[in-house]
Amino acid sequence: MTPRRGPRPLPAHLTLAMNRAWLALAAIPGPANRGSTPSTPGSTPWNASWPGFAPRSASARAERDRILRSPAAADPAALRAAVWERLWRDDAALIRGIAAYRAHPWRRDLPDPPALWSEGPARLLDYGGTGPAALVIPSLINRATVLDLMPGHSMLRWLAAEGIRPLLLDWGTPGPAERNLTLTDWIAGRLERAIAAAATTTGGPLTLVGYCMGGLLALAAAQRRPDLVRGLALLATPWDFHAGGPELESRARGAAALLPGLEPLLAGTGALPVDLIQLLFAGLDPFGIARKFRTFGRLDPTSPRAAHFVALEDWLNDGIPLPAPVARECLGGWYGDNTPARGAWRIAGAPVDPTAWRGPSFLAIPRGDRIVPPESARALATRLPAATVLDVPAGHIGMAAGMKAEAVLWRPLRDWVVGVG
Repeated sequence: MTPRRGPRPLPAHLTLAMNRAWLALAAIPGPANRGSTPSTPGSTPWNASWPGFAPRSASARAERDRILRSPAAADPAALRAAVWERLWRDDAALIRGIAAYRAHPWRRDLPDPPALWSEGPARLLDYGGTGPAALVIPSLINRATVLDLMPGHSMLRWLAAEGIRPLLLDWGTPGPAERNLTLTDWIAGRLERAIAAAATTTGGPLTLVGYCMGGLLALAAAQRRPDLVRGLALLATPWDFHAGGPELESRARGAAALLPGLEPLLAGTGALPVDLIQLLFAGLDPFGIARKFRTFGRLDPTSPRAAHFVALEDWLNDGIPLPAPVARECLGGWYGDNTPARGAWRIAGAPVDPTAWRGPSFLAIPRGDRIVPPESARALATRLPAATVLDVPAGHIGMAAGMKAEAVLWRPLRDWVVGVG
């Protein structure tokens, strides 16, 4: 049994947990500001300052307020000791949660369905079923298994039992031949050939279902080959990478600003490594990994919820290196220059223009999405002439593979695909 490596990159997540402790303690002024009277004119009393420390989670805010109401709040040294105690408990819970995850017996053992077509590491998997065909296109940076996670939590197997014939384009792991492929190569080449193979097998045009980055690939392919595409479903698909306000725009530009520093690595290895990709995503919620592992450590390890957590974490930690040309286009073009929203993103020399797609479209936009802000996805909805928009009460991953995914996404998606035919 292969040992688990996650959460990846582990040193970074442990460092973030340590930084959380220092940030909390740094928010407590030193003993010079004892008492309720400022030690210097115009300064803030120490016991009025710490409430400004605002943890993200409700439980942490409640603990902060409890400490401030306790006798410890009367003295900064006692307050510091109380905060230390809470941080120590949190860090111990984090280590227990990580250890429990790594030791958990669950392993994915779902067999792959038959492949209808392959090219390099990519395979077109046929999940069977009758009815209209839907070709599902995941991101290039994550395993396709999130859509076929485990028994009872497989969107593809559920759709196959509900009157859809789902086909999955599993990109596989890029090898040396894929390290130099651009987005044009992926879309106008491998993806179009997979769509053609799927249409030939199923007897005509089919619906494309793109998830996250896969939605952008699907949109570009549908624009290029409307003769093979009946409908277009886009799940948590970004478009305006600077939407959502100054903070989100700054975050996007900050990701692009990393590109020059990453260039020696991209040039030397031909790819953006998995651990660096994970680190970029961790920056969206720096303390989120520690928080969820503390929660996991309190679960009954034999419970379905614990097994589901392990399944998702195994998927998250089994990422795919992103070929260097694609990393440059995504970080520099999408995040930095916002090329999709500006009409400057081109595939095979032609701009990708959502208004050029005249067929039916379905957009699922998760309310709690930190990876693709809802404003970014809504910008795409306004540019698709015949869009059905689903507001999903979930996050980016929970929408597709969470405990409530069947109710919030799978059923509406099934109904729409059946309606398109």
